[in-house]
Amino acid sequence: MAVDSPAEQVLAGLDPEQRTAVTAPAGPVCILAGAGTGKTRAITHRIAYRTLRGETAGRHVLAVTFTARAAAEMRARLAALGVAGVQARTFHAAALRQVRYFAPRLLAGRELPELIDSKARLVGLAAARVGVRTDRTGARDLAGEIEWAKSSLVEPGEYVVAAAKATRETPFEAGKVAEVFAAYEQLKRGNGVIDFEDLLRAAVWGIEEHSDVAEQVRAQYRHFVVDEYQDVNPLQQRLLDAWLGGRDDLTVVGDASQTIYSFTGATSAYLIDFPRLRRSPVVVRLVRDYRSTPQVVGLANAVIRQARGAEARLRLELVGQRPSGAEPELRIFQDEPGEAAAVAARCRQLIASGTPAREIAVLFRTNAQSETYEKALAEAEVPYVVQGAERFFERSEVRQALVALRAATRSADPGEPLVRSVAAALEAVGWAPDQRPGGGAARERWEALAALLALAEEFGATPTLLPIGEGAVSSRPPTLADFVDELGRRAAAQHAPTVEGVTLASLHSAKGLEWDAVFVVGLSDGTLPTTYAKTPEQVEEERRLLYVGVTRAREWLWLSYAISRSPGGRPRRPCRFLPQFDGRSGGGAGGGPGGSAVSRLSRKPDSRPPRIVSCRVCGATLLGGADRKLGRCATCPSDLDEELLDRLQRWRARVSAGQRVPAYVVFTDATLVAIAERKPAARADLIAIAGIGPRKLALYGDAALALVAGAAVDDLEPEKTSANDP
Repeated sequence: MAVDSPAEQVLAGLDPEQRTAVTAPAGPVCILAGAGTGKTRAITHRIAYRTLRGETAGRHVLAVTFTARAAAEMRARLAALGVAGVQARTFHAAALRQVRYFAPRLLAGRELPELIDSKARLVGLAAARVGVRTDRTGARDLAGEIEWAKSSLVEPGEYVVAAAKATRETPFEAGKVAEVFAAYEQLKRGNGVIDFEDLLRAAVWGIEEHSDVAEQVRAQYRHFVVDEYQDVNPLQQRLLDAWLGGRDDLTVVGDASQTIYSFTGATSAYLIDFPRLRRSPVVVRLVRDYRSTPQVVGLANAVIRQARGAEARLRLELVGQRPSGAEPELRIFQDEPGEAAAVAARCRQLIASGTPAREIAVLFRTNAQSETYEKALAEAEVPYVVQGAERFFERSEVRQALVALRAATRSADPGEPLVRSVAAALEAVGWAPDQRPGGGAARERWEALAALLALAEEFGATPTLLPIGEGAVSSRPPTLADFVDELGRRAAAQHAPTVEGVTLASLHSAKGLEWDAVFVVGLSDGTLPTTYAKTPEQVEEERRLLYVGVTRAREWLWLSYAISRSPGGRPRRPCRFLPQFDGRSGGGAGGGPGGSAVSRLSRKPDSRPPRIVSCRVCGATLLGGADRKLGRCATCPSDLDEELLDRLQRWRARVSAGQRVPAYVVFTDATLVAIAERKPAARADLIAIAGIGPRKLALYGDAALALVAGAAVDDLEPEKTSANDP
């Protein structure tokens, strides 16, 4: 093969691990790709490499992912690599394409039933039919339970047992949910409609029960690539198995540490078990992080290092590749309004110093937290957009602009630069580039149209490739018509450009995105982890959610929490997953040069920063006095030596009686428990326990250490000095 062949050019610029993934032979390949390690680059280059070498044709490749945005990104990268014909789609889009194609054969000539995009209306009717009173919110929750059940291959009659086994937090009594589920299925059939899960099941049924369909599908698709494999649910895996038909030309890519959608039925078990279930698989680990600074990488490693459970077996220690940057910051505030105001002020400073608003994100655990930050940003006159609040191409001003752009293609000058043509069309619908309005709704409209112009600038920078035969291509500058076609494709896929504003998003919706500056806010126990996380598996998923939030940041990261929800409110604990921010301990290996995860601990200007004490079990910051003495959260497992505690208590009783002081004056109960758990071996270990200072160390230290070493109470000399003596 010539050195400058197209296939060899695909390998240029890949790191050693990416190159191994790209050049792996046909067969099962598992790419364990940490955040920011170039997973999309690896899989698109693998497809391109195999195609350009003649190992497969683009039309024989099916690449599936979980969002239309990710599928569009994959298609764009493959086109840039000179590869055509590859089907890059979501599971649902791929299934819909196949079921529609085979519908005349599978449905005896009938058309495919209407596909409903929301279950809520039918679920509400089903609930009423079985006597379950619910509002719109309750109907959405019931719809979510039905989606989980169907994605998990659970039938209505199996729901009660399956929900109990999965420890589901059901919106109603499980038996009632099962009744609604059954009624929903009946209503759906009676109305002649199907939902998205039915669509996947129909694709599975078509292949598994019809040999001619299976033969045609498998002749068409011979190599499969699955992105975000940790998010596959049992129904999607069933479809993937049907597509494969026992073949093993499968490449999967995923990160077990980013498993955050188990509540929808997704499971990382298929990723975890891939090496065991596949014959002679190639497993490649991508750990070089090209997204974030070593400081952010170091903090991410520190957050996930304490992970437990099955996913932790595939934990990756990332190695930062970017130049050194600012240390992540942990900030503590008295209440949530103060936290939100500080975030808004910092956003304004970042924008003033040159960071584009679209490169800033504020991430939180629940959508209910958004309102406080929307208000604070509005008061600070900082533009913002709520992720997922309204689809970009459904906005009225965007639809109006698309009509104007299509009309402009009829009279556009082919030699005029694309950006100038788009700007002229936008001005025709009232957009003025230098007249940003001050009102909220008007500003949103202006920003949406400005985003179209920014998209035109991005699109215009990439030449349009034209096939000229024998696999060769030529290029030309993109025209306005090309841009309008691209907008049409994006509108169909809901692939919206970034509006010029600070992004407000939940941690779940931030998955797959990245920004220069990221605020992860509201990090209080009860919010993250949520109070609904009751099992160890659910708590670990909450830890991974924080990890996902941290790894969204490229250059600058802020973590914060408020001691109380409202001024003067009840105090709360900080998130237990935060590593120790004491100015000494770093993020450990993996952060790269200078990659410590040390933070500047900042409070309000008139408050004093507390001494940070972390739980020795889970690493949470400890605020309560008893917890700080124990050195662990009250809910974390204890390694208490009960026999030692008994001797300590009997010794304390003897000392307090002899000195005529209350027992707690010698040592409190919490201090005795801490000694019995931590078993200090030296005076330095003993004084490290909160509540034991130099004075008590001098009075009782030798006796306590002797008891830890195994001495009996009667072997110790009674202390003669009172703790109340000066």
